Amino acid sequence: MQPNITTPVGSVRHDNLNSVGNQHINLKPMDMIDGYEVRPGFYEINGATVIPGGINFTIHSLQATACELLLYHRKKKEPFAVLPFPESYRIGNCYSMIVFGLDMDNLEYAYRMDGPYNPSKGLLFDKNNILLDPYAKAVAGLREWGVDGNEKDYSGYRARVVTNDFDWEDSKQPLTPMEDLIIYELHVRGFTMDPSSKVKFPGTFEGIREKIPYLKELGVTAVELMPIFEFDEMHDHREYEGQHLIDYWGYNTVNYFSPNTAYCSKPEYNKEGNELKRLIKSFNDVGIEVFLDVVFNHTAEGNELGPVFSFKGLDNNIYYMLTPEGHYYNFSGCGNTLNCNHPIVRQMILDCLRYWVVAYRIDGFRFDLASILGRNEDGSPMSKPPLLESLAFDPILGNVKLIAEAWDAGGMYQVGTFPSWNRWVEWNGKYRDDVRAFLKGDNHMEQIAANRISGSPDIYLPETRGHFASVNFITCHDGFTLHDLYAYNYKHNEANGWNNTDGANDNYSWNCGVEGETDNEEVNSLRRRLVKNAIVTLMLSRGIPMFLAGDEFGNTQYGNNNGYCQDNKISWLDWTQLETNHDLFTFFQYLIWYRKMHRVIRIDTEKCSLGYPCISQHGLNPFWPDFGDNHHYVGIMYAGQNHVGKDELVYLAINSYWEYQTVTLPDPPEGYKFYLTIDTSNEQSVVQDKIVVHSEISIPPRTVMVMETYKEM
Repeated sequence: MQPNITTPVGSVRHDNLNSVGNQHINLKPMDMIDGYEVRPGFYEINGATVIPGGINFTIHSLQATACELLLYHRKKKEPFAVLPFPESYRIGNCYSMIVFGLDMDNLEYAYRMDGPYNPSKGLLFDKNNILLDPYAKAVAGLREWGVDGNEKDYSGYRARVVTNDFDWEDSKQPLTPMEDLIIYELHVRGFTMDPSSKVKFPGTFEGIREKIPYLKELGVTAVELMPIFEFDEMHDHREYEGQHLIDYWGYNTVNYFSPNTAYCSKPEYNKEGNELKRLIKSFNDVGIEVFLDVVFNHTAEGNELGPVFSFKGLDNNIYYMLTPEGHYYNFSGCGNTLNCNHPIVRQMILDCLRYWVVAYRIDGFRFDLASILGRNEDGSPMSKPPLLESLAFDPILGNVKLIAEAWDAGGMYQVGTFPSWNRWVEWNGKYRDDVRAFLKGDNHMEQIAANRISGSPDIYLPETRGHFASVNFITCHDGFTLHDLYAYNYKHNEANGWNNTDGANDNYSWNCGVEGETDNEEVNSLRRRLVKNAIVTLMLSRGIPMFLAGDEFGNTQYGNNNGYCQDNKISWLDWTQLETNHDLFTFFQYLIWYRKMHRVIRIDTEKCSLGYPCISQHGLNPFWPDFGDNHHYVGIMYAGQNHVGKDELVYLAINSYWEYQTVTLPDPPEGYKFYLTIDTSNEQSVVQDKIVVHSEISIPPRTVMVMETYKEM
């Protein structure tokens, strides 16, 4: 934890400094190293920390035999000072030094470590490697998006010293209950980069801040930002058919404690992070939580062929899972796998998440390929992973949402079985696949789809975890957009340069008879209906709904289901579609509002006085889920009290069949009638007039209807 010290460097005499936190300095005479006055530092404070009169530098390595601190003037290639740590400045495996007289505003730093070199034992020490501080709060050289700083001005990644002087004023985090979450997943750059966004600072944190009124109007209660930890988008850049392909998504982390400086609208230097903090504060002030997509399963250092710029040069065989021969296990699919349950790595991850919660007020984290976080050092699954347990019970993370992508590239699939301690929730990949298959008309999907819509009680047992463990989604960044789900039978990733071999093949999509865009109005009308069917189903499902940015106005990626390298119109939101498909936006908006107004959809209410179960499944006949008949119909009924405490029933009717079907509804309570509120077969979809629905109703092909009860006056 960082001490709360704001005194500028050099403003007090360093011989007056005697303590920080619970550590004390021995006030012996100064040592001089390379022309700078130094003293032993604060060993428990990792990273670079401003203290009265100086800067404290602390780093640790289990197997290093020597360490040097390299100090650079900003943007200069060679260091202006090299400060070896004296042996007396090392306690245990930790090196710590206070350096006085530095100009923090013009300072960058890095390390060099010496030690044994034996790749077969996983030891890669090389005293010539320039190493980035794992606890750096800002990374230099990556400021301008799309410019490879390492090739031009830098001999390696370097860190900057950061002050924390942001004023949160009286801003409070929303602390939104799980049942009220509606998550909106977005990419920081892609959200506003297209000129059609009409923001002043496209592709930046500030650009998103300009769109907060839009998101508030839409009604979402949480935004999930795709990776914003520092990454180098030029990490594996290449050119294909005249297009520059880069690491656009950002899932190859360079440093875990630093925000991506290229997402800032203007240089911040030693105030890195303030623009992101303004964004988070602005979201919180209007009641919207901010989640981060974090990638603790691998790093940008890659495998044996990858660079050595941080963890490899510090303790390669501690930070990464290695085979007995010293090679990298690849459960991430990206070359290396972080050794998350080693005590050193586990502590770093906990320190990192605590830092983001304390310094940035983050409300939740989504863990990419989270099953890796439950693997032992030899790659085997653990029944009670210490990292996951420590995150679940950490007091600083006590109000933070912990969301797991409960699988990894090594074949471990834990949807429904991810260790939770009643704290972890999961991206429900089974919801995505099963609901997609049912809605497009696949056979024999009725029972499984009914379970998914009901909160997946077959996966998340009501008596243990319950439906709030399920983050329901039909689309996310990884795969088709909602528009493309009903416009393409096949992925079209040719622009990625891998002969269309990358990306998922099992998309459960349907092009409605024509591959890609078409002028056929009959096809387009069916596609619009299927999109609406999907959002109604999602918003009326038990669990936590999440959808992809741009789905609410029909954004397309032209059939590309893996846009990880596409920094162009394929991945950028086209905001002109908001005007073109404004009716779709208002329908999304209405469904979000509808979910908020009807508590019975989200949660079992305390009283269910109408005499019906809080949730029930129905086939073509009430309370008779004859799902074995392959009739492509599912009915779900919710019963209880609405947001103002009045008794109600909400009946969701989904006909994924390609013909009309007659459905018999449950008898409403005495004095009540069913009224039709949503009908996706109608272009308007939201029923404006009160239409009474009697015991039998004929539902058109591929249509979703919603009925609710009103008490007769």
